[in-house]
Amino acid sequence: MDTHTPQFKVRLGLFVAGGLALFVLAIFIIGKQKNLFDPVFKLTTTFYNVSGLQVGNNIRFSGITIGTVDNILIINDSTVKVDMLIRKEVKQFIKSDSEVAVGSEGLIGDRLLIISQGSFEAPLVREGEQLGSVEPVETDAIMLSLKVTAENAEVITQELAEIMVKINGGEGTLGRLIQDTTIARNIDQTIINLKKSSKGLDENMEAAKHNFLLKGFFNKKARAAEKKAEEEKK
Repeated sequence: MDTHTPQFKVRLGLFVAGGLALFVLAIFIIGKQKNLFDPVFKLTTTFYNVSGLQVGNNIRFSGITIGTVDNILIINDSTVKVDMLIRKEVKQFIKSDSEVAVGSEGLIGDRLLIISQGSFEAPLVREGEQLGSVEPVETDAIMLSLKVTAENAEVITQELAEIMVKINGGEGTLGRLIQDTTIARNIDQTIINLKKSSKGLDENMEAAKHNFLLKGFFNKKARAAEKKAEEEKK
């Protein structure tokens, strides 16, 4: 005797159909990430340190995701081999002298591999070929460099503060120049004297132009200047 109601059977059917749909969707997503549905070819490279790279991480070329990391294998204490699955459609753009570097999705994102563009005259890569690599810069090294830079900036700031204190206290040539009003007045007077000397020199030159002994010289010079200007206009 069937004890299940029609409503129960409908709900059970919907549940099974939904489960199958989710299963197919998951297979499709995983297959797409692993390039199971696209024709691919394999490349390899080696690193001394992969810096947190994991199987399944993306591979990019010219900023475009073109494949995934297929396998990571430790060869010895100084070499880690990385197998890459690349979409076959981009094989025509990757050269044999292209290099592989470890990057990241933003500052704190997942690790990824970046394949550089090779030289124009280099041949195209072959199936299974090993590409050269660029060792990644560790975060610890970056932090150490930033620490050294910050310490240097602190030293420079302290030295500048000491210099400003001395200047404000009237020490040194610059400090005396700023704080001593007598020196400032002397500089002002020197500038005034220079202006007066320049004005007097202009007056002497004007007087010399009207002197009958030098008048011919200045007239000749003026005619030569006019002739040169006319030639330049032509």
